[in-house]
Amino acid sequence: MKWTDTSLIAEILYDKFPDIAPATIRFTDLHKWVLELEGFDDDPKRSGEKILESIQAAWIDEAK
Repeated sequence: MKWTDTSLIAEILYDKFPDIAPATIRFTDLHKWVLELEGFDDDPKRSGEKILESIQAAWIDEAK
């Protein structure tokens, strides 16, 4: 799994953290949680605000 797999990452985060409102997450926490996901294998430095926003937006959609 790579940073560009935003929908897949969002689905996994939704399942892993069902009680968290994704709109309230700090990007530092989101970055850490993505890096800790099983099967995630990408360079931590390749993420940025745009990618984290995409993951967060997909997570918000997943939570609806």
